[in-house]
Amino acid sequence: MNVSITKIKIGNLSVNYAIPLVAEALGMDHDDSKVKSLAETIHRKTEGNPFFMLTFLRSLYDEKLLQYNFGVMKWIWDDNAVNSKIVTENVASVLVNKMNRLQEETQRMLMVASCLGATFRLSAVMTVMKNISQVEMRDSMKSSMRASMRSVSGTASSMRSSSVSLLSLDLSNACIDQDGSDSSYASSIEEFEGEGLCEVDNEECRFMHDQIQSAAFELISPEQRDSFRGRIGSILLQTLPPEELEASLFEVVGLLNCASSNATDEERDELARMNLKAGIKASENAAFDTAKVYFKTGREALGSRGWEGDYRIMLDLCSHGANACFVTGDFDSMNALIDEVLSKDIDTKEKYRVSDIKVKSFYSAGKFNESIDAALDFNRQLGLPTPQKKPASKFTIIREFIQVKRLLKNKTAEDIANLPDLDDERYEMGQRMNEHLAISIYHVEPTMFPLIIFQRVTTSLKHGLSSSSPPGFAGLGMLLCGPFGKPHEGREMARAAELILEKPGMNSRATHTVFITQFFCYHWTSPLQDTIEPLLEWYQRGLEIGDTNRACMCLIARMYCLYFVGRALDSIQKELEASIPVLTLLKHDDVKLNTITLLTTVKKLRGIDSKAGDKILDSMLASAASNGDFSLSATVNLMKLEVFVFYQDWKEAIDLVRKAGNVRQFLTGFFHSVRYTFLEALTYLKAAQSSSGWKKRLMKKCAHKTTHLIRGWAKNGNVNVVHHLYILDAELAVLNGKNNKAKKNFSAAIITSSRNGLLHDRALAHELSSAYFKAQGDDYWWKYHIERSRACYQEWGCGEKVKKLDAIM
Repeated sequence: MNVSITKIKIGNLSVNYAIPLVAEALGMDHDDSKVKSLAETIHRKTEGNPFFMLTFLRSLYDEKLLQYNFGVMKWIWDDNAVNSKIVTENVASVLVNKMNRLQEETQRMLMVASCLGATFRLSAVMTVMKNISQVEMRDSMKSSMRASMRSVSGTASSMRSSSVSLLSLDLSNACIDQDGSDSSYASSIEEFEGEGLCEVDNEECRFMHDQIQSAAFELISPEQRDSFRGRIGSILLQTLPPEELEASLFEVVGLLNCASSNATDEERDELARMNLKAGIKASENAAFDTAKVYFKTGREALGSRGWEGDYRIMLDLCSHGANACFVTGDFDSMNALIDEVLSKDIDTKEKYRVSDIKVKSFYSAGKFNESIDAALDFNRQLGLPTPQKKPASKFTIIREFIQVKRLLKNKTAEDIANLPDLDDERYEMGQRMNEHLAISIYHVEPTMFPLIIFQRVTTSLKHGLSSSSPPGFAGLGMLLCGPFGKPHEGREMARAAELILEKPGMNSRATHTVFITQFFCYHWTSPLQDTIEPLLEWYQRGLEIGDTNRACMCLIARMYCLYFVGRALDSIQKELEASIPVLTLLKHDDVKLNTITLLTTVKKLRGIDSKAGDKILDSMLASAASNGDFSLSATVNLMKLEVFVFYQDWKEAIDLVRKAGNVRQFLTGFFHSVRYTFLEALTYLKAAQSSSGWKKRLMKKCAHKTTHLIRGWAKNGNVNVVHHLYILDAELAVLNGKNNKAKKNFSAAIITSSRNGLLHDRALAHELSSAYFKAQGDDYWWKYHIERSRACYQEWGCGEKVKKLDAIM
């Protein structure tokens, strides 16, 4: 993401640059009037394309219109003859005419090579040449080319020992060169390399220009092109060694597909198998758009026969195809394939892959309740224990947690990672569905979330590890770090999850696992800044392996971390704005909504579209409420509170806190919950300072309660809340009239936030200090802190806040 890419656009030459090119090619003075005239004539025809210009010069020489006169020691030409050629011929015809003058064997080799692509292996060309009959070659050539060959055969016989054209022989066996050896192939290779048509580097070969490949392809009769390419594909399929076939799989399948319309049922079955193989390989290389085409072609090859008899190939084509459509955001095609499989009377386990994609697609689109229903329904069909979709009581959660603790029996991370593998297919599928359940339930029914995590961990401990186990143990670590208040035990579970990933076959959920460990676990005992690089790395790696949803989760998690550690707002805004088109393309609406929430907040702090931002956030709150998405509601409320606190709008802040309720319940494990607790406690303290009587006592009590949480986190080693605690202790001292303690804690808050690079919180600490000193009537320290606060806000990029401070300074 930090790589700078420079694009260099190379256009055609102007006539002023074309003249020196022609002059240099001819070794003549570019001021020569005849050179200028020739260059201008060629430039008009080729529009200044350097390759085309040199090709025309070479064709003039080949046709003896351009000759070197040794008497005058320079090139000479007839302007009228050149003009006549330039007027009547285009580049393609020049190249075709050039190929007409090549050996017959060379022409046939070029025909074959043109079907293999811009780059090709000489061994593949020679394999085809040795296995395709002369009749096929002759029938595949344009009639004009066959006539041209017959017309030059007499001339050719005077140059070669054989007096009969190979194409005139009506042989059904494979082509054999004139002298019965590979010498003619070598001669042909030498010829098309010498003519500048191809560049040969040992086994690898490439056409010097796409127009040359096109001209070579033009040698093939239009009516025979598809069947000719299909025949080449068939030869390569039957003759290439396995390792070479694997290396050329895409090219071979592409050739086979050209002739699919005339294939027999047996050939169509083979074609479907090859397209399935190519699609899987493309998916493994994250080329999902390409994979989607292969899977579709395979299904079309089978047609209605696909579900008759042995339907496994059709099932695989539909299942893999649905996944490719999901990854590329083609949800209409994905749903059609899912519905096709689910409508068939086959075993439930055979429907697992499309059911898995269906559940993922629901939560990616923000349809969390539909995702939960689909996952629970599939688990019931498998006959697995399935919880009811309803809120879980604290008693139930504690009871299930005690059972998990008994199963763990003080196991270390290494002990867990060394558990045997799961060998029950039903439980493995159930584990995967529970993985999806955890994501959706987190948003709409958070009290069920611990039960799903406990069930996943219990299955791993009782029945063995699967690829779904790492995010399961990471989820347990998240619960231990957050609501259960045991961050060191939680970190051990996170470490167990990462150790399991190192086992063979266990890393398919790596992106999801790292997302949980970095964003939900490690910040409880390590600096939040340490999570930024791993999240970026796994965003990139997630995209590479096709886990786009979790990759995008890593991306937005990283951006929130950047915000919470006080990185410059303008740089965060640029990254957020760049990510939204990607999320839109991938149709990850849940991640996109969280991105818009942060982007809107950043823009409000910078003073950009503030009123529009208020409407966006209020609209998102209303939408989240109607969809039952409590996690999104909590995030929006957090970011609204951020703005209120930085703008010192304490009335709006306390109204939000009282109305939002227990936001922490819906932000389990997030650093969001830590940040909200700090802002909530600060808001209560400010409300208490401006209140009296019972209201003051109530606000102070609420502040003590939330501050007690932060104090406990700090005691357990949370380095990210130390400066928060100093700020709260300073404001509490202000409330209690303890001036020395207030000064001491304000100073500590400023020093700690500065040392940790937390620019935004340093600005806030200075501003709160200035308010304290102003109330004390100390103008010197008020002015000092307000100026330092302004400088920090300006460096952070909080333009709107700078304007507010300027108004009071």
